[in-house]
Amino acid sequence: MEPPASRRRITIVDVARHAQVSTTAVSKVLNNAYGASPEMRAKVRRAIDELGYRPLAAARGLRGRTYTIGVMLPDIRNPFFPEILDGVTGRLEDTDYQVFLGPGCNGEKEEARVTDAMIDRRMDGLILVAPVSPRSRLERIASLVPTVVVGRHGHSRSYDTVTDDDVAGASLVVSHLADLGHRRIAHIEHHETDPTRIAEMPNAQRAEGYRRAMRSRGLGEEIDVVSTSYTQEGGFQGARELLARSRRPTAVFAGADIVAMGVLEAFGDAGISVPSDISVAGYDNTTFAAFGPISLTSVDQAGGAIGDNAARLLLERIADRDKPTVQVKLSPALVPRRSTAALPE
Repeated sequence: MEPPASRRRITIVDVARHAQVSTTAVSKVLNNAYGASPEMRAKVRRAIDELGYRPLAAARGLRGRTYTIGVMLPDIRNPFFPEILDGVTGRLEDTDYQVFLGPGCNGEKEEARVTDAMIDRRMDGLILVAPVSPRSRLERIASLVPTVVVGRHGHSRSYDTVTDDDVAGASLVVSHLADLGHRRIAHIEHHETDPTRIAEMPNAQRAEGYRRAMRSRGLGEEIDVVSTSYTQEGGFQGARELLARSRRPTAVFAGADIVAMGVLEAFGDAGISVPSDISVAGYDNTTFAAFGPISLTSVDQAGGAIGDNAARLLLERIADRDKPTVQVKLSPALVPRRSTAALPE
Protein backbone atom coordinates (compact mmCIF):
# COMPACT_ATOMS: atom_id res chain seq x y z
CA MET A 1 0.00 0.00 0.00
CA GLU A 2 1.13 3.57 -0.69
CA PRO A 3 1.59 5.86 2.30
CA PRO A 4 -0.98 8.66 2.67
CA ALA A 5 -0.06 11.70 0.58
CA SER A 6 -1.36 14.37 2.95
CA ARG A 7 0.83 16.24 5.41
CA ARG A 8 -1.42 15.53 8.39
CA ARG A 9 0.03 13.67 11.34
CA ILE A 10 0.20 9.91 10.82
CA THR A 11 -2.12 8.06 13.21
CA ILE A 12 -2.41 4.53 14.52
CA VAL A 13 -5.23 3.99 12.03
CA ASP A 14 -2.86 4.79 9.15
CA VAL A 15 -0.33 2.31 10.53
CA ALA A 16 -3.00 -0.41 10.82
CA ARG A 17 -4.16 0.15 7.23
CA HIS A 18 -0.61 0.21 5.89
CA ALA A 19 0.28 -3.02 7.71
CA GLN A 20 -3.16 -4.54 6.90
CA VAL A 21 -3.81 -5.38 10.55
CA SER A 22 -6.22 -4.14 13.20
CA THR A 23 -5.62 -1.07 15.33
CA THR A 24 -5.68 -3.42 18.33
CA ALA A 25 -2.71 -5.30 16.90
CA VAL A 26 -0.80 -2.05 16.38
CA SER A 27 -1.58 -1.00 19.96
CA LYS A 28 -0.25 -4.32 21.29
CA VAL A 29 3.01 -3.86 19.41
CA LEU A 30 3.40 -0.25 20.55
CA ASN A 31 2.84 -1.24 24.18
CA ASN A 32 4.89 -4.46 24.04
CA ALA A 33 1.75 -6.25 25.14
CA TYR A 34 1.14 -9.99 25.11
CA GLY A 35 -0.63 -11.50 22.09
CA ALA A 36 1.33 -10.16 19.10
CA SER A 37 3.32 -12.76 17.16
CA PRO A 38 6.87 -12.04 15.95
CA GLU A 39 5.54 -11.83 12.39
CA MET A 40 2.87 -9.34 13.46
CA ARG A 41 5.42 -7.23 15.33
CA ALA A 42 7.74 -7.19 12.31
CA LYS A 43 4.90 -6.16 10.00
CA VAL A 44 3.76 -3.34 12.29
CA ARG A 45 7.31 -2.10 12.91
CA ARG A 46 7.93 -2.02 9.18
CA ALA A 47 4.78 0.03 8.63
CA ILE A 48 5.79 2.43 11.41
CA ASP A 49 9.20 2.95 9.82
CA GLU A 50 7.79 3.40 6.31
CA LEU A 51 5.18 5.92 7.42
CA GLY A 52 7.37 7.72 9.94
CA TYR A 53 4.74 7.28 12.63
CA ARG A 54 5.47 8.98 15.95
CA PRO A 55 3.07 8.34 18.86
CA LEU A 56 2.14 11.41 20.87
CA ALA A 57 4.04 11.29 24.14
CA ALA A 58 1.25 13.13 25.95
CA ALA A 59 -1.34 10.66 24.71
CA ARG A 60 0.81 7.72 25.76
CA GLY A 61 1.18 9.30 29.18
CA LEU A 62 -2.59 9.53 29.54
CA ARG A 63 -2.80 5.80 28.77
CA GLY A 64 -0.31 5.04 31.56
CA ARG A 65 3.24 5.24 30.17
CA THR A 66 5.38 7.88 28.51
CA TYR A 67 8.24 5.51 27.62
CA THR A 68 10.74 7.97 29.04
CA ILE A 69 13.35 7.32 31.71
CA GLY A 70 15.14 10.04 33.63
CA VAL A 71 18.81 9.65 34.52
CA MET A 72 20.30 12.02 37.09
CA LEU A 73 24.07 12.41 36.85
CA PRO A 74 25.86 14.24 39.69
CA ASP A 75 28.66 15.72 37.55
CA ILE A 76 28.64 15.67 33.76
CA ARG A 77 32.38 16.48 33.72
CA ASN A 78 33.38 13.23 35.41
CA PRO A 79 34.34 10.84 32.57
CA PHE A 80 33.16 7.79 34.50
CA PHE A 81 29.48 8.66 34.42
CA PRO A 82 29.12 8.45 30.60
CA GLU A 83 30.20 4.82 30.89
CA ILE A 84 27.21 4.17 33.16
CA LEU A 85 25.03 5.98 30.66
CA ASP A 86 26.34 3.76 27.85
CA GLY A 87 25.24 0.72 29.83
CA VAL A 88 21.78 2.21 30.37
CA THR A 89 21.23 3.10 26.73
CA GLY A 90 22.61 -0.24 25.58
CA ARG A 91 20.05 -2.12 27.68
CA LEU A 92 17.23 0.11 26.38
CA GLU A 93 18.32 -0.06 22.74
CA ASP A 94 15.67 -2.59 21.68
CA THR A 95 12.85 -0.98 23.66
CA ASP A 96 10.66 2.05 23.06
CA TYR A 97 12.21 3.91 25.98
CA GLN A 98 14.10 7.18 25.59
CA VAL A 99 16.55 8.53 28.16
CA PHE A 100 16.50 12.11 29.42
CA LEU A 101 19.42 13.44 31.42
CA GLY A 102 19.46 15.87 34.31
CA PRO A 103 22.51 17.26 36.15
CA GLY A 104 22.34 16.93 39.93
CA CYS A 105 25.42 19.14 40.40
CA ASN A 106 26.41 17.27 43.59
CA GLY A 107 23.85 19.18 45.66
CA GLU A 108 20.59 18.31 47.41
CA LYS A 109 18.78 21.40 46.12
CA GLU A 110 19.81 20.77 42.52
CA GLU A 111 18.94 17.08 42.77
CA ALA A 112 15.49 17.90 44.11
CA ARG A 113 14.87 20.32 41.25
CA VAL A 114 15.89 17.76 38.63
CA THR A 115 14.03 14.79 40.11
CA ASP A 116 10.88 16.83 40.73
CA ALA A 117 10.93 17.94 37.08
CA MET A 118 11.27 14.33 35.92
CA ILE A 119 8.38 13.23 38.13
CA ASP A 120 6.21 16.16 36.98
CA ARG A 121 6.80 15.11 33.36
CA ARG A 122 5.46 11.65 34.14
CA MET A 123 8.63 9.76 33.36
CA ASP A 124 8.13 6.04 33.82
CA GLY A 125 11.20 5.54 35.98
CA LEU A 126 14.32 7.20 37.36
CA ILE A 127 17.96 6.13 37.63
CA LEU A 128 19.77 8.25 40.20
CA VAL A 129 23.55 8.04 39.93
CA ALA A 130 25.46 8.70 43.18
CA PRO A 131 22.74 10.94 44.67
CA VAL A 132 23.59 13.01 47.74
CA SER A 133 19.99 13.44 48.88
CA PRO A 134 18.98 11.89 52.23
CA ARG A 135 17.56 8.39 52.15
CA SER A 136 14.16 9.77 53.21
CA ARG A 137 14.13 11.89 50.06
CA LEU A 138 15.13 8.93 47.86
CA GLU A 139 12.40 6.78 49.37
CA ARG A 140 9.81 9.49 48.77
CA ILE A 141 10.86 9.64 45.11
CA ALA A 142 10.62 5.85 44.87
CA SER A 143 7.10 5.97 46.32
CA LEU A 144 6.06 8.15 43.39
CA VAL A 145 7.93 6.53 40.51
CA PRO A 146 9.99 3.33 40.01
CA THR A 147 13.56 4.17 41.01
CA VAL A 148 17.00 2.59 40.90
CA VAL A 149 19.83 4.16 42.90
CA VAL A 150 23.39 3.69 41.63
CA GLY A 151 26.44 3.99 43.88
CA ARG A 152 24.70 4.22 47.26
CA HIS A 153 25.30 1.29 49.61
CA GLY A 154 22.70 0.07 52.05
CA HIS A 155 19.33 -1.67 51.78
CA SER A 156 15.99 -0.03 51.08
CA ARG A 157 12.53 -1.52 50.71
CA SER A 158 11.59 1.30 48.36
CA TYR A 159 14.19 1.22 45.57
CA ASP A 160 16.66 -1.14 43.92
CA THR A 161 20.39 -0.44 44.05
CA VAL A 162 23.48 -1.16 41.97
CA THR A 163 26.90 -0.67 43.54
CA ASP A 164 30.52 -1.58 43.15
CA ASP A 165 32.27 -3.33 46.04
CA ASP A 166 34.21 -0.19 46.91
CA VAL A 167 35.85 -1.68 49.99
CA ALA A 168 37.26 -4.54 47.94
CA GLY A 169 38.34 -2.13 45.19
CA ALA A 170 40.33 -0.01 47.60
CA SER A 171 41.94 -3.13 49.01
CA LEU A 172 43.08 -4.11 45.51
CA VAL A 173 44.93 -0.79 45.17
CA VAL A 174 46.62 -1.00 48.56
CA SER A 175 47.65 -4.63 47.99
CA HIS A 176 49.08 -3.76 44.58
CA LEU A 177 51.13 -0.87 45.95
CA ALA A 178 52.27 -2.81 49.02
CA ASP A 179 53.36 -5.70 46.80
CA LEU A 180 55.51 -3.20 44.91
CA GLY A 181 57.26 -2.38 48.19
CA HIS A 182 55.42 0.81 49.14
CA ARG A 183 54.63 1.50 52.78
CA ARG A 184 53.87 5.22 52.83
CA ILE A 185 50.65 4.98 50.80
CA ALA A 186 48.41 8.04 51.06
CA HIS A 187 44.76 8.31 50.06
CA ILE A 188 42.82 11.30 48.71
CA GLU A 189 39.15 10.99 49.61
CA HIS A 190 36.02 13.04 48.97
CA HIS A 191 35.11 14.96 52.12
CA GLU A 192 31.69 13.85 53.35
CA THR A 193 29.76 16.44 55.35
CA ASP A 194 26.51 14.61 56.17
CA PRO A 195 26.96 11.99 58.94
CA THR A 196 23.53 10.47 58.21
CA ARG A 197 24.54 9.24 54.75
CA ILE A 198 28.29 8.73 55.10
CA ALA A 199 28.10 4.95 55.49
CA GLU A 200 26.24 4.64 52.18
CA MET A 201 28.54 6.78 50.03
CA PRO A 202 31.12 5.15 47.74
CA ASN A 203 33.83 7.63 48.70
CA ALA A 204 33.46 6.70 52.38
CA GLN A 205 33.51 3.00 51.48
CA ARG A 206 36.74 3.43 49.53
CA ALA A 207 38.37 5.34 52.37
CA GLU A 208 37.31 2.64 54.81
CA GLY A 209 38.61 -0.05 52.45
CA TYR A 210 41.93 1.79 52.27
CA ARG A 211 42.21 1.90 56.07
CA ARG A 212 41.30 -1.76 56.49
CA ALA A 213 43.77 -2.85 53.82
CA MET A 214 46.57 -0.77 55.32
CA ARG A 215 45.98 -2.35 58.72
CA SER A 216 45.82 -5.86 57.26
CA ARG A 217 49.21 -5.29 55.63
CA GLY A 218 50.69 -4.08 58.91
CA LEU A 219 50.75 -0.47 57.72
CA GLY A 220 48.28 1.03 60.18
CA GLU A 221 50.81 3.63 61.35
CA GLU A 222 51.29 4.79 57.76
CA ILE A 223 47.61 5.64 57.15
CA ASP A 224 47.46 9.13 55.64
CA VAL A 225 44.16 10.49 54.33
CA VAL A 226 43.64 13.89 52.69
CA SER A 227 40.01 15.04 52.38
CA THR A 228 39.21 17.22 49.39
CA SER A 229 36.68 16.43 46.64
CA TYR A 230 36.20 13.99 43.79
CA THR A 231 37.22 16.58 41.21
CA GLN A 232 40.39 17.41 39.31
CA GLU A 233 40.80 20.48 41.48
CA GLY A 234 40.38 18.31 44.58
CA GLY A 235 43.14 16.03 43.36
CA PHE A 236 45.40 18.98 42.68
CA GLN A 237 44.82 20.41 46.16
CA GLY A 238 45.28 17.02 47.80
CA ALA A 239 48.58 16.43 46.01
CA ARG A 240 49.87 19.86 47.02
CA GLU A 241 49.03 19.05 50.63
CA LEU A 242 50.87 15.73 50.42
CA LEU A 243 53.92 17.38 48.87
CA ALA A 244 54.05 19.78 51.81
CA ARG A 245 54.51 16.89 54.23
CA SER A 246 57.90 16.64 55.91
CA ARG A 247 57.71 12.92 55.15
CA ARG A 248 56.16 12.49 51.74
CA PRO A 249 54.30 9.35 50.65
CA THR A 250 55.88 7.10 48.03
CA ALA A 251 52.48 6.24 46.54
CA VAL A 252 49.08 7.95 46.26
CA PHE A 253 45.72 6.24 45.91
CA ALA A 254 43.31 8.77 44.43
CA GLY A 255 39.66 7.92 45.13
CA ALA A 256 38.64 8.48 41.50
CA ASP A 257 40.39 8.85 38.15
CA ILE A 258 39.28 12.47 37.89
CA VAL A 259 41.07 13.05 41.21
CA ALA A 260 44.18 11.29 39.89
CA MET A 261 44.25 13.75 36.97
CA GLY A 262 44.64 16.61 39.42
CA VAL A 263 47.32 14.68 41.30
CA LEU A 264 49.33 14.13 38.12
CA GLU A 265 48.97 17.82 37.24
CA ALA A 266 50.27 18.93 40.65
CA PHE A 267 53.17 16.50 40.55
CA GLY A 268 54.08 17.68 37.06
CA ASP A 269 54.08 21.31 38.18
CA ALA A 270 56.35 20.39 41.11
CA GLY A 271 58.77 18.44 38.94
CA ILE A 272 57.80 15.15 40.55
CA SER A 273 58.21 12.16 38.21
CA VAL A 274 55.53 9.45 38.13
CA PRO A 275 56.24 6.64 38.90
CA SER A 276 59.99 7.19 39.45
CA ASP A 277 59.43 9.50 42.43
CA ILE A 278 55.83 8.68 43.44
CA SER A 279 53.39 6.05 42.20
CA VAL A 280 49.78 7.08 41.52
CA ALA A 281 46.66 4.93 41.25
CA GLY A 282 43.05 5.90 40.56
CA TYR A 283 39.59 4.38 40.64
CA ASP A 284 37.01 3.95 37.82
CA ASN A 285 39.24 2.88 34.89
CA THR A 286 37.86 5.64 32.71
CA THR A 287 38.80 5.87 29.03
CA PHE A 288 41.63 8.35 29.57
CA ALA A 289 43.27 6.07 32.16
CA ALA A 290 44.41 3.88 29.27
CA PHE A 291 45.64 6.85 27.23
CA GLY A 292 49.33 6.23 26.57
CA PRO A 293 50.87 9.41 28.03
CA ILE A 294 48.81 8.91 31.22
CA SER A 295 48.74 5.10 31.59
CA LEU A 296 47.01 5.26 34.97
CA THR A 297 46.73 2.21 37.18
CA SER A 298 43.06 2.11 38.15
CA VAL A 299 40.24 -0.01 39.52
CA ASP A 300 37.75 -1.11 36.90
CA GLN A 301 34.27 -1.09 38.40
CA ALA A 302 32.64 -1.85 35.02
CA GLY A 303 30.60 1.30 34.49
CA GLY A 304 28.82 -0.24 31.51
CA ALA A 305 27.72 -3.24 33.58
CA ILE A 306 26.51 -0.89 36.33
CA GLY A 307 24.35 1.01 33.86
CA ASP A 308 23.09 -2.18 32.23
CA ASN A 309 22.02 -3.63 35.57
CA ALA A 310 20.39 -0.36 36.61
CA ALA A 311 18.29 -0.24 33.44
CA ARG A 312 17.39 -3.93 33.75
CA LEU A 313 16.22 -3.50 37.33
CA LEU A 314 14.25 -0.39 36.41
CA LEU A 315 12.39 -2.14 33.59
CA GLU A 316 11.53 -4.96 35.99
CA ARG A 317 10.39 -2.44 38.60
CA ILE A 318 8.21 -0.60 36.05
CA ALA A 319 6.59 -3.92 35.11
CA ASP A 320 6.02 -4.92 38.75
CA ARG A 321 6.01 -2.20 41.39
CA ASP A 322 5.40 -4.69 44.21
CA LYS A 323 8.27 -7.11 43.69
CA PRO A 324 10.93 -7.27 46.44
CA THR A 325 13.76 -4.80 46.04
CA VAL A 326 17.07 -6.03 44.66
CA GLN A 327 20.62 -5.03 45.55
CA VAL A 328 23.29 -5.76 42.94
CA LYS A 329 26.94 -5.49 44.00
CA LEU A 330 29.60 -5.90 41.32
CA SER A 331 33.16 -7.10 41.92
CA PRO A 332 35.91 -4.69 40.80
CA ALA A 333 39.22 -5.58 39.16
CA LEU A 334 42.57 -3.81 39.22
CA VAL A 335 44.12 -2.71 35.93
CA PRO A 336 47.86 -2.05 36.50
CA ARG A 337 49.55 0.45 34.19
CA ARG A 338 52.72 2.53 34.09
CA SER A 339 51.73 5.07 36.78
CA THR A 340 52.71 2.57 39.48
CA ALA A 341 56.08 0.89 39.86
CA ALA A 342 58.23 -0.90 42.42
CA LEU A 343 59.72 1.26 45.12
CA PRO A 344 63.33 2.05 44.20
CA GLU A 345 65.97 0.28 46.27
